[in-house]
Amino acid sequence: MKQLSFCLVLCFFVLSGANYAQHITFPLPVKKSVVKQLKDRFIEKEETNWVKKNQAGVDLSEVAFVNWNSGGTNSFSGLAEVKIERNYADVQTKWRNRFVGRYGINSQEGREIRKTDDQLEVTSDFGYRRDTISNWYYSAKFRFASQFTNGYKYPDNKTPISQFMAPGYVFLGIGSEYGKRIDNLSVYASPLTYKSTIVLDQVLANTGSFGVEPAVRDADGNIIKEGENFNSELGILLQSIWKARLMENINFTNSINLYTDYLNSFGNIDVDWELNLNFKVNSFVLAKLGSHLRYDNDIKITETNVDGDEMVMGARVQWKQQLGIGVIVDF
Repeated sequence: MKQLSFCLVLCFFVLSGANYAQHITFPLPVKKSVVKQLKDRFIEKEETNWVKKNQAGVDLSEVAFVNWNSGGTNSFSGLAEVKIERNYADVQTKWRNRFVGRYGINSQEGREIRKTDDQLEVTSDFGYRRDTISNWYYSAKFRFASQFTNGYKYPDNKTPISQFMAPGYVFLGIGSEYGKRIDNLSVYASPLTYKSTIVLDQVLANTGSFGVEPAVRDADGNIIKEGENFNSELGILLQSIWKARLMENINFTNSINLYTDYLNSFGNIDVDWELNLNFKVNSFVLAKLGSHLRYDNDIKITETNVDGDEMVMGARVQWKQQLGIGVIVDF
């Protein structure tokens, strides 16, 4: 009888303890790798609509001669580039943000270091569609572009012909964008795009550089009224971006912008056309071949005549070609 009573008491405490344990959480030993996996899954689930891209690259080229009977000049070239993207997408909304910074130099024996490339650009595109069937997006686009340091018309390296915010360009427009696979191919049309050209350097502004109103001078050349620092335009912008994989390790990007102003020289089209081929050697090494063509009727080309006087010759097609191989890192 005593044994039966003891068993009943023992069962009571066991059942009471089991019931109490349901309301208490005891820390269990968990491996750090399991915690990290759970944390990563939580973060991925939390940020499924955002895609982040960070990329930095350096292209280097060097030529050296020692007792080379064919002759030649020792030279070194370098180009650094940083690209940062923050893109959001859901079934109806797309928001793409991009920063590009690029700077290149060239050094040759017997002369000063010269700039070969200089780009500072920030873009932001927002698109919204009414349903998931339509491939048309109501879109708004913003673009800012300038450069980091002074530009010169070599061999003259004393008088800058451009610098940071001289010029600076701001585009802001609303329109419609079509893209069934918008990340690979898109066509954008804006009937209302505001373009502002900024020239904060007063010396350049006084000469009317980049299309701003030049200074007013008297007969002796003295300035009566300083040149304008801003030139505003309102016009039409057409834009197309096409990205494709031509082969397994060859990617192709073609971007073209066409702009014309309603009020000044309507029908005179500014062109910005960039074409790039990327040849991926491996995860870190990339070869690039690029072409960049521009035409802007507000940018006049000057030439020096036989008497040493500068003459304004009008707008000209600008073209830049690049070929390089370097290291690229995603971070």
